[in-house]
Amino acid sequence: MDFFEFLNTAVTPYHTVECLKSHFEANSFANFESDVEFGKAYFVTRGASLIAFRVPRKWDVSSRFRIALAHTDFPTLKISPNPDCFSAGVCTLHTEVYGSPLYTSWLDRDLGYAGMLAYVEGADGATLKTRLFRGEKLFRIPQLAVHLNRNVNQDGLKLNPQIDFNALWCGAQGNEKNLFVAALEKELPAGARLVDFDAQLFDAQPANQGGINDEWVYSGRLDNLSSCHAIAEAIASAESNERDCLVACFFNNEEVGSTTREGAAGNFLKSVLDEIFARITHSSKRACERPHTSYLAESIALSIDMAHAEHPNHTEKHEPNHAPLLGKGIVLKTNAQKRYASDLMSSAKLRLLCEQAKIPLQVFITRNDMPCGSTVGPTVSANLGIPTVDIGEPMLSMHSIREMMAASDHADMIKLLQTFYR
Repeated sequence: MDFFEFLNTAVTPYHTVECLKSHFEANSFANFESDVEFGKAYFVTRGASLIAFRVPRKWDVSSRFRIALAHTDFPTLKISPNPDCFSAGVCTLHTEVYGSPLYTSWLDRDLGYAGMLAYVEGADGATLKTRLFRGEKLFRIPQLAVHLNRNVNQDGLKLNPQIDFNALWCGAQGNEKNLFVAALEKELPAGARLVDFDAQLFDAQPANQGGINDEWVYSGRLDNLSSCHAIAEAIASAESNERDCLVACFFNNEEVGSTTREGAAGNFLKSVLDEIFARITHSSKRACERPHTSYLAESIALSIDMAHAEHPNHTEKHEPNHAPLLGKGIVLKTNAQKRYASDLMSSAKLRLLCEQAKIPLQVFITRNDMPCGSTVGPTVSANLGIPTVDIGEPMLSMHSIREMMAASDHADMIKLLQTFYR
């Protein structure tokens, strides 16, 4: 799966899952609907989340799960249910902040819109259907001119998300109602009726290479599509293991806390692992001599999310001995307050894995005087009892509409995951 094509196509979590699904189908993964076969590969979706896995060639008391975790969502501006607003002869769309985007980066950008539509069609109109869509037009949130905000360069730009994030999308003829809904209905089959929608704005500029040697990647949504791509590439190219079950998890809603039906704090992964265990142990009676929990406790999970690279213009923002650099290898993330899941043994296993794969490893901790973010790692590890280590690729401009990373770090992450699954 081409990395840049993936970045340009996966403009919402729904589109991310659709890309992943197509990639897995092209690599002989089947929909997880009935009994599983040893040595085969499967996937299952729940909304904008997906879990793929490769069943081992056999299952016995020494079998384990090898799990990689990432998330399909990213900070954005969601289009509100009743978005139409009118001001100064322009129709604007009211948006709602999702996650924690870097506010100023969304101004003066070419913005696309995309998402999922729920609709009915036919005489009865009782069966809900869904359709993925991506609009063809571009919107914009213009910044106030410097002549009207004279001190902006001295005082900094301060934004009110309720006021400043209405996106301009068409010239208004009057105070028409439901203009945006009418535009969405054009995405539906003839005669269908729109019932609801989940739509968001996205950076419409394609991903690109940068730097004098093309060493960097510039794109929206690198956090966390880079991790999704690396995991998908690794498990798709892997072969079924002799005894271990290889699992790839792509969760929605990490940016808003994961406590949703599709999030890492929900029961999606647990229910899939339970079902895998039940089906593959049905014909392996020896495996039933051990409880399910013991298999999980001796398994391993890699929680993969982007990491903060040291900013050349703001080196003071990093702990001096733990400041990852672009292009110098993947990052082990650890935190004394357990905002990351890494512990002694999971970190040690990661170090050995990097040695085996001949991949450079950097270590990140936050400064003691700065708060630390988190990932899906602590949630999954606590809920399932799976030893987990948090890792990532170093990047700059995290949560900006346009982020950057080193191409070599992404290649290292894919290589590491290929070693992990092999």
